[in-house]
Amino acid sequence: MTRVKFCGMTQTQDVLQAVAIGADALGFVFYQASPRSVTIERARILTACVPAFITRVGLFVNSSVREVRQVFKLTKLNLVQYHGDETPAYCETVGLPFIKALRMKPGMDVASEIARYPFASGFLLDTHVKGVPGGTGERFDWNLIPKIDCPVILAGGLTPENAKEAIAQAAPWALDVSGGIESKPGRKDPDKMARFIQACRT
Repeated sequence: MTRVKFCGMTQTQDVLQAVAIGADALGFVFYQASPRSVTIERARILTACVPAFITRVGLFVNSSVREVRQVFKLTKLNLVQYHGDETPAYCETVGLPFIKALRMKPGMDVASEIARYPFASGFLLDTHVKGVPGGTGERFDWNLIPKIDCPVILAGGLTPENAKEAIAQAAPWALDVSGGIESKPGRKDPDKMARFIQACRT
């Protein structure tokens, strides 16, 4: 079964809706430049609404080791998502379970990049847009995804309308969606969330 992560959660009612309809993971953005960013105080309220067996993921972009550890502890995260230029040495220094986002640049050797992070729990493949670490809402060519023996999380331009196609073509471990289930940045649309889950489960 393909897992589903809803990212960029900022509202309590959206978290409760996502939990009710069966999302496997929820993402909380700790990158101030993002319209979906949340403070530690806000994240503590939101993550408190997430019951056991649903993964709480914190998204960071080139943050300090101290900041990541502090947020992880105070907000009861289960997993860290590195979405910047974090090196393997940095990820090991932080010492927390993580997934590494890779932006699909033209000509990038995905398998070699993945091999650099042997302790990652998975790899999120996202659309490359110069100067933007993620959340672009743009789709990349899924044919670029190599056949590799590790958990691949597909992101970038996903919607309720193309989720089933993404699963059929790329066979990812999970789908990660943010803008494709929103009414505006940071505010999720209940109907789009429900239809996205339905598309993945059928």
